[in-house]
Amino acid sequence: MKYDFQTKLNRKGHDALALDNYPTYGTQVKDGFDVIPMWVADMNFPTFPNIQQTIQSRLNEPHFGYFSPSDAYYAAIQNWQKTRNNVEVEADAIEYENGVLGCLSSAVRAFTSSGEAILVHSPTYVGFTHVLEDLGRKIIHSPLYLDENGIYRMDYENMDKLCKEYHIHFAIFCSPHNPTGRVWEKEEIEKAMEVYRNNDCVVISDEIWSDILLNNNKHIPTQSISEDAQNRTIAIYAPSKTFSLAGLVGSYHIIYNKMLRDKVIKESSSTHYNAPNILSVYALMGAYSDEGQIWTDELCETLSNNVNYAYDFIKNNFQGVQVSKPQGTYMLYLDCSKYLKAHNMSIQDLLQKGIEVGVIWQDGTPFQKENTIRMNVALPTDRVKEAFERLKKYVF
Repeated sequence: MKYDFQTKLNRKGHDALALDNYPTYGTQVKDGFDVIPMWVADMNFPTFPNIQQTIQSRLNEPHFGYFSPSDAYYAAIQNWQKTRNNVEVEADAIEYENGVLGCLSSAVRAFTSSGEAILVHSPTYVGFTHVLEDLGRKIIHSPLYLDENGIYRMDYENMDKLCKEYHIHFAIFCSPHNPTGRVWEKEEIEKAMEVYRNNDCVVISDEIWSDILLNNNKHIPTQSISEDAQNRTIAIYAPSKTFSLAGLVGSYHIIYNKMLRDKVIKESSSTHYNAPNILSVYALMGAYSDEGQIWTDELCETLSNNVNYAYDFIKNNFQGVQVSKPQGTYMLYLDCSKYLKAHNMSIQDLLQKGIEVGVIWQDGTPFQKENTIRMNVALPTDRVKEAFERLKKYVF
């Protein structure tokens, strides 16, 4: 590989939530064990070097006054979308957002009323839950289910039933899905969008994970499915997951329908806070480059190897733990229900046992599924292996 994804990155004490403020679930890491951060969804790799170089080039200019994103910013997004997702995007359809959840919040306020029901799949990204609860909306979950091959699927009949029962006209679609890691196939997205069309739903499509594709899976942009999908969907993207840029803040929406676009922009501008930081803009331009394509491909190869190793290790060593191999993202979602029942344990007990040996994993219960644990494998491969060996020896 051209880029290094195997050297341990020193993040402790360098503004890294993953190591400086991790959850302990009422216990502590025991002496003799170092911390392996496998909880919050950012990566433990150095970012793509051109990002730092591009930011540094801008830092060399001694002025940081008011500005608007340049044509180069929009061109970088257009080129990235064309190369990665094979879609042509007009610059007018692109607009900066401070974050995916910020855009979701603006859209919810623009198109729904207090107390109105909104459809989401479960398991559910906890950020969606927080936004909808904070805005006083009613969350309606349509559960994903595991098929005979252990692959998460949507229940289209249930989605349609819930839309009709609760008079739902706004839905959140997560593609690839967080936390399960499903990369939806074209036919699946078509069926989902048919349900949304039949129930006249505005659709938020969170596609922040669209670059993190494992084992040669392919992302299909929701808006590319049909003309109707294009016109009812607010798609949100960001370089933050792909390049570990969450601390810089910055994402963008793609909205083709002018009415949807105008209402979202009007609502987001009402806070007087949805404005870009100039360094965030330059970070995106540094990331969304031709060389950034190569870096991302190598990242996905590294993550595929890590996920394949972790999945096989769990299946072979952790009896009673169920996991569906993610097709995208770098997160694993473990269902520990059978293991906990067999060993008369609580999820809190299990979480604590992992923390005590330095494996910092995340309670998956807030993602709307009990007895689950969420694990981040975006680390050097030897750290992933060390973590699972500890879990085998000391925990399971």
